[in-house]
Amino acid sequence: MSHVELTIENQVAKVTLNRPELHNAFDEEVIKDLTNCFDTVENNHAVRVMVLQSTGKSFSAGADLNWMKKMAGYSKAENLADAKNLAVMLNKLNNLSKPSIARIQGSAFGGAVGLIACCDIAIASKLSKFCLSEVKLGLIPATISPYVVEAVGPKMAKRLFMTAEVISARRARRINLVDETVSEEDLDNEVDSHISNILKNGPIAVTLAKSIVDKVANQPINEAMIEQTSEMIAEVRVSDEGQEGLNAFLEKRAANWIHSHD
Repeated sequence: MSHVELTIENQVAKVTLNRPELHNAFDEEVIKDLTNCFDTVENNHAVRVMVLQSTGKSFSAGADLNWMKKMAGYSKAENLADAKNLAVMLNKLNNLSKPSIARIQGSAFGGAVGLIACCDIAIASKLSKFCLSEVKLGLIPATISPYVVEAVGPKMAKRLFMTAEVISARRARRINLVDETVSEEDLDNEVDSHISNILKNGPIAVTLAKSIVDKVANQPINEAMIEQTSEMIAEVRVSDEGQEGLNAFLEKRAANWIHSHD
């Protein structure tokens, strides 16, 4: 039985961790299922946005205790293979071409913080708690570290990695781990609002807008960058979607990618 559910409706994919009795902790099977779900979402052209969510009181407690017990008996080679599976899953989420939204209720510990950091937008309940708890167990948050560092910055990441302190949703927002904090009753409405905003925009343009960040971030603004970005916008302007969007705006009508349910 899979503990990860995937539903697709009205251009929205929802990937749901469904182990509420274990606070949605993940093991090798959950990691495999998440990887398969992300592949399915990536390859489904009908999907325009993905929500990563969970059931029950917690978003995710991170690694499953039974899985950790099993890993303790693994050889280094077996641990390496296991860690790579987790790293691949995180990388697929981080590099998803579709916009991704994390819907966070309750606590997010350990590797769950990595899942959140990999998503483009993170919406949390004001009651949510966050903790990078690995060092409490004599471990380190290695595979999730590139994504957490990118989200919160090196200095804050060092502190959170070393102290394993529990932080509030308000603090998580202040350090850019999450984007919005709302009451639990408003969580779905806030997520739906972001979905609605995305679906009003050109599908190809959204994908390109997401990818452009990786191309320009931390790069020098030189002649090559100016040439590259000029080429990007010129190409989009003459594309079918670009032409449709501009004409729809000038003609004061809805563009052809906007459906009645958006």
